[in-house]
Amino acid sequence: MSAGPASATTGPGLRARQSPTGTGPASATGVDAFGIALRERVGSHWLVQADGVRRRLPVERWHGPAEAATAAVVARCHGPALDLGCGPGRLTAALARAGLAALGVDVCPRAVALTRARGAVAVRADLFDPLPAEGRWRHVVLLDGNIGIGGDPARLLRRCRELLHPDGTVLVEVDPPGSGAWQGRAHVVSGRRRGPSFGWARLDTRAVHGPATAAGLSVRDLRSAGGRWFAELAVA
Repeated sequence: MSAGPASATTGPGLRARQSPTGTGPASATGVDAFGIALRERVGSHWLVQADGVRRRLPVERWHGPAEAATAAVVARCHGPALDLGCGPGRLTAALARAGLAALGVDVCPRAVALTRARGAVAVRADLFDPLPAEGRWRHVVLLDGNIGIGGDPARLLRRCRELLHPDGTVLVEVDPPGSGAWQGRAHVVSGRRRGPSFGWARLDTRAVHGPATAAGLSVRDLRSAGGRWFAELAVA
């Protein structure tokens, strides 16, 4: 899961396996970074970057129904979809309601429980560990700024390409034009509590091209929906 503006059996017929680690935000960091924000829906939750920039976490949106922007992402999916960093599962559930095989992946136990409570399928796993149906997913989705997972977008996109069917796409939410790129350490502040530090990153519509190319992907489309921006990446 990520911040807002500054200020089981599933998939293509395979059984979902849990990560043997069961730790980290959705990367191999060993830190459940967003757990408090997922457990406590009310209150003030912020993602604080090492450079001092604070971004309010849209926790209410995560817990709510699929909004217009999420519906636009669902409309671009036409086969089995993998929702990485699924959080409370609003996208995973929306994909399932659209009749698609969908699997949510998150290392936060609370996120997985909330996704399953919506009637969707989710596993607690580190996305860099073995996952079901690798190389067979028609779509891999990184919503809500999850391009930042692990703090290395190129590495993350290489992993997405490994998971993807050769004719599939990676659907990535990016920052608005002109926001640039950032990589470094960050932590979540919930009320008076400060969470552990973890690697994070942000990319805007222009900055996404470099990591995509490094991962063997190309930016096929960029478009806005509901005031947010999304890139569609395909195997180059």
